[in-house]
Amino acid sequence: MSGGVHLPALDGATEWLNTEPLDPAGLRGHVVVVNFWTLTCINWLRQEPYVRAWSQAYRDDGLIVIGVHTPEFSFEQELEGVREATRVRGIDYPVALDNDYEVWSAFSNHYWPALYFVDTDGIIRDQHFGEGRYEHSEHTIQRLLGVKRDHVAVEGTGVEAPADWHHLRTPETYLGAARGERSDHWSLDGRWRTGRESVVLEEAGGSITYRFHARDAHLVLAPGVRDPIAFRVLLDGEAPGPSHGADVDAEGNGVLRDGRLYQLLREPGKVRERTLEITFLAPGAEAYAFTFG
Repeated sequence: MSGGVHLPALDGATEWLNTEPLDPAGLRGHVVVVNFWTLTCINWLRQEPYVRAWSQAYRDDGLIVIGVHTPEFSFEQELEGVREATRVRGIDYPVALDNDYEVWSAFSNHYWPALYFVDTDGIIRDQHFGEGRYEHSEHTIQRLLGVKRDHVAVEGTGVEAPADWHHLRTPETYLGAARGERSDHWSLDGRWRTGRESVVLEEAGGSITYRFHARDAHLVLAPGVRDPIAFRVLLDGEAPGPSHGADVDAEGNGVLRDGRLYQLLREPGKVRERTLEITFLAPGAEAYAFTFG
């Protein structure tokens, strides 16, 4: 969708954050970037520092960034979860909640993340799917705004840091029945129930083991109970130490409090094949997908 196609209607949004509802007519005269995202998507998390920086750097030139949150998993439909994600990520631009996929469908979109670049006449002039191509995208914004200056400096940290693509050999893995694939790379121990989107722990002490090759290991989790769920991560059978991720301490301890992507491991040294084991100390944990970086 680009080159002569008008910005579709946005009235399918179920809620708006940081703004009153927006529509194509009211956006005329502005350059608009529409960013489709979902809060657990590692690809979007690594792209977001750039989108955030563009919004801040060019808003006085007439740029309006609109984030369209279209949920991949059912728990991502919750307003408070999206509100918390926008707070944690420092998103101060408008966000449309697209729980019914109506905005997604109006754009004929198929990807997280996706970027659509709209000129002042409301015409989509460019689009990009997935990570990368950041200089080209910023050049497109400048061209549509009629400005020219040095590109903004962006440095993602934590889960927003770029992937170590050179050493990334393990693909995203879904655990639920709808898209899950049983393989010799991961296994369950304990009493688990397999649902459409996730596997759900029914008894304390259950664990997931995964053999992977990547710098970073993440797991999308949600609590199926009200109380927080403590968990423990081991790397090759030991506490991760300096290889612990942002959501785990050096001893491997973490707490599942809300539905989101949890960074379990980040290898500071040589990347090689390792075995991750995560054990939950109470029932109710819902595990959706492993992603790597």
